[in-house]
Amino acid sequence: MSIPKKLTNASGIPYAHNEDTMSIGARGPLLLQDFILHEKLAHFNRERIPERVVHAKGTGAYGTFTVTNDITQYTRAKVFNTIGKQAKVFLRFSTVGGEKGSADTERDPRGFAVKFYTEDGNWDLVGNNTPIFFVKDPKKFPDFIHTQKRDPRTNTKSPTMMWDYWSLNPESLHQVLFLMSDRGTPYGYRHLNGYGSHTFSLINDKNEKVYVKFHFKTAQGIKNFTNEEASKMKGDDPDFAQRDLVAAIDKGDFPKWNVKIQVMTLEQSKTHHFNPFDLTKVWSHKEYPLIDVGVLELNQIPANYFADVEQSAFAPAHVVDGISYSPDKMLQGRILAYNDAHRYRIGANYEQLPVNRCPYAVNNYQRDGAMALNGNGGSEPNYFPNSFDHIEADQNYTDPPMELDSNIADWYSRNAEGENDHYTQPGIFYRETLSAQDKKNLINNIVGAMSGISGPKRADIINRQLCHFFRADIGLGMSIAQGLGVTVDESVMKH
Repeated sequence: MSIPKKLTNASGIPYAHNEDTMSIGARGPLLLQDFILHEKLAHFNRERIPERVVHAKGTGAYGTFTVTNDITQYTRAKVFNTIGKQAKVFLRFSTVGGEKGSADTERDPRGFAVKFYTEDGNWDLVGNNTPIFFVKDPKKFPDFIHTQKRDPRTNTKSPTMMWDYWSLNPESLHQVLFLMSDRGTPYGYRHLNGYGSHTFSLINDKNEKVYVKFHFKTAQGIKNFTNEEASKMKGDDPDFAQRDLVAAIDKGDFPKWNVKIQVMTLEQSKTHHFNPFDLTKVWSHKEYPLIDVGVLELNQIPANYFADVEQSAFAPAHVVDGISYSPDKMLQGRILAYNDAHRYRIGANYEQLPVNRCPYAVNNYQRDGAMALNGNGGSEPNYFPNSFDHIEADQNYTDPPMELDSNIADWYSRNAEGENDHYTQPGIFYRETLSAQDKKNLINNIVGAMSGISGPKRADIINRQLCHFFRADIGLGMSIAQGLGVTVDESVMKH
């Protein structure tokens, strides 16, 4: 028979009265000196860290990434350097716009963030289940997210806010069609694809650079809810996606994704017919075919959700040797924003938490701050360079120089070739990607969503948005207009 453990407070001091507070007699007032009461209530008041501004609700799991194909001609990243090599990963899925208590089946993009624990540090690939996004400039991001949150007056979600913004930002159309299709309500997390979304770069051992996009293709097959099924599931089980992932892994049905890349050379990027760093557009698979890289498998649910899922922190700034950035404007903005968000939400030392900690050597001069968990550097120097600790900067980890396309610093030209074509790819998505039933569901979903637009500007917002649909595909625009009961003349179709 094992010896029982002693109940202690957070300082390790044993105590006996965990369910009754010291008082003056059986009916008297409580005593201030009962420290355990203060400790329990004060900690309880602080058990919730601020939820993420976006991607607040999600779930996560540990697993492995295994290299199956040689891509060392493109990158010297050690995580890819040997066929059969494995790296531990942590993957967090999420919805984007909802709060932590929202339903898993809301119509929303799904976050797909992967942390690779590599011997050259942690690499975070932070993307979505769509290869594109609503905006292509980081200055627009806060405004866009405000439209997906709650109306400041009514404190309710507002179709008017959403469609007003989208109608005034035609670059959003491509992602809007993804969102309004059944891809906006995936069947849990196991049956969706993941994408790095941004353009990154790979660097090989000769310092040669190429641009790359990362794809994670679900081995379980794509599966989505219809709008009606998703709405029903909100009431039946608002935590459906969380429960589905946990149940699958617990019974040994480990979900897998096939990891692939698209590669574009620097020369190809200079002559491409649209800006290849535009996050609202995709690269053609015919021009830039998918190249197999490896397999990602999830096989372990964290023992404690808060410790690992809620405190996990991913940042596009975290790239490792052999992987780097690109001129993608949204990526450049996220390099700053994500780390800043984590420092606000979890604290300056968030990378010392176990789920975020690099399992290999970490040597730096960061000291102090709340939650310094690693001994705070002990008696070692807290400055560089110094004569004592023998830590040196390894010049082999220097990125090659970046060739710039211009010596003019300016806001990008809105008249540049390809910058204003917000309609070709959404039209292709509608005509060539969606099945007949998918098209019907898309139209019904859009009509249902736009029917919620209200207020004195309703007609203006609807007409503006209809113009975008017509420019992408006349048939799409006509079907939506008919569903909304809007009479369309030729001037609307042309403008």
